[in-house]
Amino acid sequence: MTTARDLFIITLDPGAKYSVGQGDLSLALAGAELIDLIGAGTVAVDDDRIVPEGPLTLDDRLAAEAAAGLIQQAPYERIEDWLWRRGRDLAAAYQAALEEDGELTRKRSGASPFGPRRVEPVDTPARRLAVSRWEEKEPVLCALASVVGIRAERSDDEPGLADEAVTAVVAAVHNAVMELEAVRQRRSIESAAFANVWRGV
Repeated sequence: MTTARDLFIITLDPGAKYSVGQGDLSLALAGAELIDLIGAGTVAVDDDRIVPEGPLTLDDRLAAEAAAGLIQQAPYERIEDWLWRRGRDLAAAYQAALEEDGELTRKRSGASPFGPRRVEPVDTPARRLAVSRWEEKEPVLCALASVVGIRAERSDDEPGLADEAVTAVVAAVHNAVMELEAVRQRRSIESAAFANVWRGV
């Protein structure tokens, strides 16, 4: 499993009281992919640019797609640009991949047999590994989860992000999520103003 797959599974906790937006999650998943590519030695970060360095060593088809999409020529791609480009509909791609791999199942919500279906993780070794990383407060997973609104209780003596490149990616994900929220708020205000005009307010 990869950090992105683990993050997706964590967001689907059936007992959770939070709801993660698909746009926010897609940006965080793109960041998780990039962090895994950094860890695998496939890319490095030079200032805010993603520099390809070596072959992919991760055995994951979505990671392979991510690596294949890297810009290979200088001046290379900025982290923020990568997040927006790679992150487009990425949450849906991970859901489809995890369902295909038997890691997710669809269950009816409520007592009605005709109620809406919700996606839940299946109790597999991969899910248990993701939960273990979460319970152990693995810094990268916790940092990305926090960006999308899922916060683990942390103590002051727990390690933070030690790698500058990883820190840069998490910061870029945070900025992108904040930018997306600003766009949502602007659209909401514009829609409300438009509705007020029609109502004569």
